[in-house]
Amino acid sequence: MTDTFIDPRNSQQFRFVRNTFADGVAELVYAFDDGPELVERVTFPGAPAVPPEREAALAAALRLLHLVAGVSYYKAGIPAGIVVEGQPLDEPTARLLDALYLHGLAEFAYRNRLDLRGRIAFPFKRHATVPATAAGLPPRSLLPIGGGKDSVVAVEAVKSIGADATATWVGNSPLIAECAARTGLPTLNISRELAPGLFELNRLGAWNGHIPVTAINSVILAVAAILYGYDSIVFANERSASVATLEYDGQEVNHQWSKGFGFEKSLHDYLHTHVAADLDYCSLLRPWSELAVTSAFARLGAEYFNVFSSCNRNFRILGPKPADRWCGQCPKCHFVFLALAPFMAKPRLLSIFGRNLLDDDALAGAFDALLEYKDHKPFECVGEGAEARAALAALAERPEWREDALVARFRTEILPQLQPDELGLEPWLKPGASHLVPQRLLGALDALG
Repeated sequence: MTDTFIDPRNSQQFRFVRNTFADGVAELVYAFDDGPELVERVTFPGAPAVPPEREAALAAALRLLHLVAGVSYYKAGIPAGIVVEGQPLDEPTARLLDALYLHGLAEFAYRNRLDLRGRIAFPFKRHATVPATAAGLPPRSLLPIGGGKDSVVAVEAVKSIGADATATWVGNSPLIAECAARTGLPTLNISRELAPGLFELNRLGAWNGHIPVTAINSVILAVAAILYGYDSIVFANERSASVATLEYDGQEVNHQWSKGFGFEKSLHDYLHTHVAADLDYCSLLRPWSELAVTSAFARLGAEYFNVFSSCNRNFRILGPKPADRWCGQCPKCHFVFLALAPFMAKPRLLSIFGRNLLDDDALAGAFDALLEYKDHKPFECVGEGAEARAALAALAERPEWREDALVARFRTEILPQLQPDELGLEPWLKPGASHLVPQRLLGALDALG
């Protein structure tokens, strides 16, 4: 093995070398061809000894993490050859990974003008798989916290039924830590250290772009559930996450693919059959729209208003971060402002963001994209264009909003082109999607109504 980095774009193979676990640290090792090893570390603080009945589940979860987290590295070179060293994959595992890498990297491929169809094929051997058994997991939930409105709504719904739960997050964001502390729940902060070599490859010109990070965090939490003893991982992804950002050359491109119901169902089923039969994975908010979630968040009161942030610039790995919780320039800021506006007093909303984003002519193009007016939806975790149009239509009728620059522009220029019967808020406030919420948490789902 050489110590010199090779050009991953010219590599023939991407290798899943090995994974190990000791003293609460998972090491995930990858390589391109015979190049240097890329070693990622995920640290589970205070990880206890695993009882014998969970050892097989932990090994299966760690292997799945190794395979899923590899997407961060594979995309640097996207070689046609994929090699999984050690025990061969079975067909269901290979199919899960094929879908994750193809659809989870669809935005990456679109932006880099690549076509990954027919290129990604995880090797497998057709053999019978012994179904996973129950691991004896206690009835308590891991609740991922992202620092934004969605996870806060889910946390409060679970708290309302008195369910045993822990707020958890991956990474070292102080903003998320502060939001998690505000929940009043026990907390679990897991750290993920990307292989330093990946940043060197990027510096040298490797392919780079969006990855399905929610999928990676989901499997990190599957490992945590086995380690610490939790029978469910309860995310806060709503139904609009399943809607594609755009369609290009016959393929749907969805920035939020690993937050969508298709991936949720696939991982839920896989965990049951390959990891632990008693480990559930779901999204509590799946039946609800973004507008329904912002409506619920606005009803929570001021407890979270000064600690939540959905501005993704706060959570980037590299580069400058905004001085405040809201940069006011990114699509997440724009959409959250718009989605909260119909449900929150205007002075309160302006105090959260520090200014009125709907009274700034310079943001017209940005809000047009949210409306899917002359542009496609931004590559961000934002709601559907129809939701944004319904929110602006509601504001156009309210005296306190209707004269603000972008609301007035919407009212005179865009609204006459729309069908009035497609602009109501009420339909967006009703549940309407399938979900995988386990029986013992159905009360939390009901609390959202």
